[in-house]
Amino acid sequence: MHPLLLASRALPSRQRLRLAVNRAGSWSPLMLAVAVGLLAGVGAVALRWMIGEVHWLFFFQGGRLGTALHVPVWAVTVLVPAVGMVIVAYLALWWSPEAKGHGVPEVQYAVRVQGGKIRTRVAFAKAIASAISIGSGGSLGREGAIVQIGSSLGSVIGQVTGLSADEVRLMVAAGSAGAISATFNAPVAGVLFALEVILGSFAARSFGLVVVSSVCATAVSQTVLGTDPAFPLVERFQLVSNWELGLYLLLGVVTGFVALLYVHSVYGAEDRFDAWNVPVWVKAATGGLAVGVLGTFGSDMLFGIGHEGVVQAMGGGLATGVMAALVFMKIFATSVTLAAGGSGGVFAPALFIGAMTGGVFGRAANVVLPNLTASPGAYALVGAAAVFGAAAHAPMTAIIILFEMTDNYRIILPLMLCVVLAQIIASRRDPDSIYSIKLRRLGGMSRPEEMGTLDVLLVVDAMADTVPSVRPDLSLEEFADRVREDHSRSWVVLDDHEELAGMVAVSDLERAIVEGGFNESTVADVMTRSVVTCLPGETLRQAFRRFTERDVYQLPVLEDAGSNRVAGVLRRTEMMWAYKELADEHQRLLDRTEAIPRNVRGSSVHLDVQVTRDQAGMCFRPIRDIRVPDQALIALLRRGDRVVVPRGFTRVEPGDVLTFITTREHEAKVRAWIAASRNGEA
Repeated sequence: MHPLLLASRALPSRQRLRLAVNRAGSWSPLMLAVAVGLLAGVGAVALRWMIGEVHWLFFFQGGRLGTALHVPVWAVTVLVPAVGMVIVAYLALWWSPEAKGHGVPEVQYAVRVQGGKIRTRVAFAKAIASAISIGSGGSLGREGAIVQIGSSLGSVIGQVTGLSADEVRLMVAAGSAGAISATFNAPVAGVLFALEVILGSFAARSFGLVVVSSVCATAVSQTVLGTDPAFPLVERFQLVSNWELGLYLLLGVVTGFVALLYVHSVYGAEDRFDAWNVPVWVKAATGGLAVGVLGTFGSDMLFGIGHEGVVQAMGGGLATGVMAALVFMKIFATSVTLAAGGSGGVFAPALFIGAMTGGVFGRAANVVLPNLTASPGAYALVGAAAVFGAAAHAPMTAIIILFEMTDNYRIILPLMLCVVLAQIIASRRDPDSIYSIKLRRLGGMSRPEEMGTLDVLLVVDAMADTVPSVRPDLSLEEFADRVREDHSRSWVVLDDHEELAGMVAVSDLERAIVEGGFNESTVADVMTRSVVTCLPGETLRQAFRRFTERDVYQLPVLEDAGSNRVAGVLRRTEMMWAYKELADEHQRLLDRTEAIPRNVRGSSVHLDVQVTRDQAGMCFRPIRDIRVPDQALIALLRRGDRVVVPRGFTRVEPGDVLTFITTREHEAKVRAWIAASRNGEA
C-alpha cells in the first residue's frame, strides 16, 4: 500500500474528511451544498412529524387524561399551551439559549459576526423546542425553526470540513434555502430568502450553491410529502379589471401599517416581559395561559401555525367580522408566545395576519364595487404576501413564495404592486424589519469588515462652524481682495435672509478674468447656483460620495432637510483629519484590548452605564479625563440612535450610555467604581 495512503488512514476521522474535501478541489463546495440540502430536507420533514406528534400528545392524549380526571375539555386546552411554554423555557435556559425566539436573527448574527459558526447542539435544541412550542398550541410558524435547523446543519458541515469563514457562511445560507424550500415546497422562494434575508447578497457564487441546496431539499420533501402547493386554492384568482389595481394599491397601504403594528407588538411584548422581574416559569405560564384562553374561547386557528386559517380566508369561508377579529388576536397571540419564551417563526403568523386583513378588504371591495373586483380570496392571497414582505423587508421573497405556495400566476401583477408598496410604507415609517430589530439587539447590524470609520463619524463631528461667506452683490474686484486675504478656495454665498444662494470658488474668479467683464460683474454673475449640500446627521461616507461626484473642496451643511440656512461647512481636509483621529483612537483601543491576558479575554464583561448630571466624574468631561480603573476601558458611547467609538476628546453628555469592557475577575471592582461615580465619590 502507498505510504501516503497509509499516512492518511492514520489521521483522525475529521482530518481525513478535510483532506478528502481539499482533494475534491472546485467540486467540494458543490458536493457539500448537496449534502446540506439533503439534510435540510430531512430536517424539514422531521420537524413536521415532530410537531404532529407533540400536538397529538398534548391535545389528544392530554384530553383523554383530562376526561379520566373529570377535567373539562376547555380547561385542558387552556392549560396545554402553558405547560408547553414552561417546558420550552427551561429547555432554552438549561440547554441552548439559541432555541428561544424566532431563529432567523440568530442565523443572521452568526453570518455577520461569527463567521457562520453555529453550535452543533442548536439544530437538535431548536427542533425539540419548536416542536413543543408549536405542537402545544404556541402561535408561531415552523419556518424560523427549520431555517435555524438547516443553517446550523450547514454551519456544522462547513466547520467539520475545514472551510473558510466565507465558505461556512455560504453553507449556512444553503441550509436556510433548503429549509424554506422543503418547508413550503417553494424552491425559488427558498433561494431568494437565503440571498435576500440571510446573506443580503446576490453574488453569482452564492446563488449557485444556494440553488443546489434548495433543489435537493425540495426533492426530499416532495418525495415524502408530495408535490401539492402549501395553500390549495378553490379557484384561480386573476384581475377582473385594470381599475382593480387601484384597490390593490390601497390594500398595500393598509397592509403596510398592519405589518408595522405586528412588528411593534412583537417587540413591545418582548420588552414588557423582559422588564417583568419574575421567575422564567411564571412568564412562560402566563404567556401560555393567554394563548390558551384566546385559542379556546376565540378560535382554535390561533393555535399553532394557522395555515388552515389562511386557506379558509383565501377560500372565502370566514365571516368578515371573524377575519377582522383574528387579525388582532393573532398579533396578540404571536407576540405573547414569543415574549414568554416560545420557539418558532414569525413568517407563518404574518401570512395569517395578512390573509385576514386582505379578506376583510376584499369583502369591503366586493360591496362597494361588485362588478369590478375579484373574490375576497384574491385579496387575502395578496394581503398575506404584503404583510410578510413589509414586516420582513423582503418583497422579492414574499412575492415569489406566495406565487409558489398557491401555484397561481395570474395574480402576479397585483401581488407585486401591493407587496412593494406595503414594504415601502413600512420601511419609511420604520427602517428596521422584524428580523433586523432582534439582530440590532444582538449587536450584529454591521459586520466589522463592512463598517468603516466613515460609517461611524457624522458630518457634525467633522464640520467647521465658521462659514466663509460672501454676498451675491459683492463686486468681483472686492471678491478678489477677499481671495488674497482669506487664502481659501471657495465661499458660501448667502442672501439677505442669511440663506444659501450658491457657491463661488477661485476658479470662478479666474474664469471671469479670462473671459472679460471683470470690472462690471458681481459674485452673483459667476457663482454656482446648483449647490451640493449635506446634513449634520449624515455619515461621512455619504458626504464623501458627494465630494467625489462633483470634485468640490467644501460642502455647505444645512441645518435640516427643509431649510436653506447654513449650519457650517464640511471641507475635505477636516473630513480626512476626523477620519485619521478616529482611526488612531480606535487603534489605541485595540492596543489596550490586546493588553488583556488571552486566558481571560474570553470571559470579558460589558457594563453599560447611563450618565447623569450628578456623575461629575463622567458628565461634561472628555473621555480622556475620566479616571477609568486600569482594569477597564471605554469601548463605545451611545447617544440617542448613534453608536460611536469614543475619541479622547469626545465630551460625555447627560443621557449618554458608556459601555465599559472588563474581565470577570475585575467586574466587582469596576461595578464598585461605577456605583461610587453615581454617588459623586469617583
